[in-house]
Amino acid sequence: MKKHFLSLLTLAIVLSVTSCTFEIREDSDINGNGSNSGGTTGSVLDGTGTLTGTLTQNTLVKKGTYALEGIVKVPEGITLTIEPGATFTAKSSVGSGLVVLQGGKINAAGTASEPIVFTSDTKKPGDWGGVTLYGNAPIKAINGTSRALSEDGNNVYYGGDNLNDNSGTLKYVRVEYGGKKIGDGTSETNSLTFYAVGAGTVLENLVAYKGTDDGYEFFGGTVSGKNLVAYGNYDDSFDWQDSWSGQNNSNWFGYQTAVGNFGMEIEASGNMDNTAPKVAGITLIREAGTKPETAGSIEVSAIQFKKHGSGIFSNVYMNGYKNTDGKNAYAVLIQDAVTETEQVNKGKIVVSPANHVNSDNLNIWGYAFSPNGGKTFTSDAAVKKVALTSGNWATVNGVDLLAALK
Repeated sequence: MKKHFLSLLTLAIVLSVTSCTFEIREDSDINGNGSNSGGTTGSVLDGTGTLTGTLTQNTLVKKGTYALEGIVKVPEGITLTIEPGATFTAKSSVGSGLVVLQGGKINAAGTASEPIVFTSDTKKPGDWGGVTLYGNAPIKAINGTSRALSEDGNNVYYGGDNLNDNSGTLKYVRVEYGGKKIGDGTSETNSLTFYAVGAGTVLENLVAYKGTDDGYEFFGGTVSGKNLVAYGNYDDSFDWQDSWSGQNNSNWFGYQTAVGNFGMEIEASGNMDNTAPKVAGITLIREAGTKPETAGSIEVSAIQFKKHGSGIFSNVYMNGYKNTDGKNAYAVLIQDAVTETEQVNKGKIVVSPANHVNSDNLNIWGYAFSPNGGKTFTSDAAVKKVALTSGNWATVNGVDLLAALK
């Protein structure tokens, strides 16, 4: 049942002023006052309630505390707007996640003091599927295909032709305890996942906290991210494939603690002809005692390139990457000869200037194939850690996630 509230005072204003904007609450069910078996259909969640199902109209979520139950989808033509200070607690027992499909939009603009937070009910890594955006930007998947099927369990095809496609805005958003395993457990979601997301999308001041897969993963697309924090994720802090090509990235911070693989894992799905993404300012720190997910794995280096992965990185600070369980840790690890020949030697892999400290194999690139060219570099002490401002947006349970940058 739909209810429309229009006071006499408001009616008087309508009669005298023509430029007013009015908020209409529809379907009181979304505020928890009735059954809502068909999913969320109301236009406003005003402080409490449950976000669930597939949105059927533009929805505004105000500051408050909410449940997120099941896979919540924002389909084509629908916009989900979230105000600062909104907190969503995902229900871990039902495979929850937030998915913005192609043509849908999310406008989630928090602030440093009032971030938008997605967390879980049991506060355990891998509790839920995190936040996933789909766009219509170009990709190059395996064999150069322009479309591919997602690996997040949603079975959605992604890839398009709009370089500047806009999936909305994520600013001052923190995603906690994502990375839920899918199906037989051999695949997982990430904390934040971007499928073919375009350059018109804004990603700024985001935190991926203690997920069981990657902090951020890009599957093609052209979107860029500024002030991205990956803290305590079990797989890689930053990962991409399908020839992601964002050009305006800056201030990335990956902090690995307890369990973690590569700081960055980079590939282009075997596509030699790709556009190298650019990142200005990267800090990768591996806390002492951090182990890879799989005992004895080689995944202990700061940055790995494979399958024609490329990247132009400047002002890169790497700290704490040490040999672990008999496997060597490097500043940069090149996994295959074609990546060396076609990407490194042609200037599409650049990690300079860089400062490599408190690590083993200092100032050395590693190679997982033989023979190889070998590569050494000189650390530039002028390269410092990225500068990010602490605040509620990057604080969990009273712990400042940016403390290692101080």
